[in-house]
Amino acid sequence: MISTRSFAKQLLGFALATAFAGSSYAADPLKIGLVLPMSGPFAAYGKQIEHGVKLYLATNGDTIAGRKIELVLKDDSPGTAGDVSKRLAQELVIKDKVDILAGFGLTPSAFAVAPVATEAKKPMVVMNAATSAITTKSPYIVRTSMTLPQNSAPIATWAARSGIKNVFVLIADYGPGYDAGGQFRKTFTAAGGKVVDEVRVPVNNPDYGPFLQRIKDAKPDAVFLFLPPGAGTVAFMKGFAERGLAQSGIKLISTGDLTDEDILDALGDSALGLVTSFHYSADHKSPENQAYVVAYAKAYPKDRPNFMSVGGYDGMRLIADVLKKTGGSADAEKFVAAAKGMKWVSPRGPVMIDPATRDVVQTIYIRKVERVDGKLQNVEFDKIADVKDPGKE
Repeated sequence: MISTRSFAKQLLGFALATAFAGSSYAADPLKIGLVLPMSGPFAAYGKQIEHGVKLYLATNGDTIAGRKIELVLKDDSPGTAGDVSKRLAQELVIKDKVDILAGFGLTPSAFAVAPVATEAKKPMVVMNAATSAITTKSPYIVRTSMTLPQNSAPIATWAARSGIKNVFVLIADYGPGYDAGGQFRKTFTAAGGKVVDEVRVPVNNPDYGPFLQRIKDAKPDAVFLFLPPGAGTVAFMKGFAERGLAQSGIKLISTGDLTDEDILDALGDSALGLVTSFHYSADHKSPENQAYVVAYAKAYPKDRPNFMSVGGYDGMRLIADVLKKTGGSADAEKFVAAAKGMKWVSPRGPVMIDPATRDVVQTIYIRKVERVDGKLQNVEFDKIADVKDPGKE
């Protein structure tokens, strides 16, 4: 493991060695270090983000501002061990000499690497990790994915307007769960609703039985759920159905992680009618998304595009557009200055990088799971445009 003191010394040596390189960077390859979980319980996160990054390069070219893009991938599985992510980021900076750090499937990874980006003066593009505070941990972080408060506030507003008066909150016991649950409670109670109970469940391999019974006993109008998408989400949904909670009249509402395209088929008919709020659906109606879905299906026919793939795709789009503005320079100060206020039309819709927070500003959609042409889809029926991260307001 590389110590912090050793890391600082090596950085100084590297800076001195490159101080006389002049402005020849435009002819040199540009290396992007991707830190992603590629195995273990969150392997789908890394796979989808990597797919999005590679799809952007495949469809738009891998030479930007005269610099050939090289990807250096490090597997920080399971993605929840910050010390692993930090060590790999240090290796990317010192040994692989990357110009940009990117990826970050889960919050612990992003939190751990932020000090490395600051000390090394490297741009850090967060393509998924969604805890609100992440962008405050380094001045060089830009996020192209989402924050949990950004997605949980709209579903709370929709619930209050739809006659749901009391809600049981169940969230994963880590940063994104606290963000999602906290913002839902704040928005829902401000609209006159009541949170009757709240539980936090382990991120890895929880036994949902006791929690499901607690929900059944509380008899709420609805359950607000946030769990990281994966096997745990599927297990909760199966338990919810088997214990008859839906039949007893308890609704299930959530951020769109619950019905992520990567697990939607596994959820099956139990997902029909579920209402969620989210920033991306593969069913989104736009020319940009239609082109994206077709290109994705051609490149990765065994998978469905989801929000993580779009986070990777847009993250690479941001890097490309910034390099065009800076003439190929990945200097951290120049990179962030160029990224602030940047706008483009994503497969998800219009997006912008908030100049104040370096978070993405985007449309949040209210969706319902329906069967479309024989396939389960998140069908959008309402939207709120230009949503900033309310966690920073």
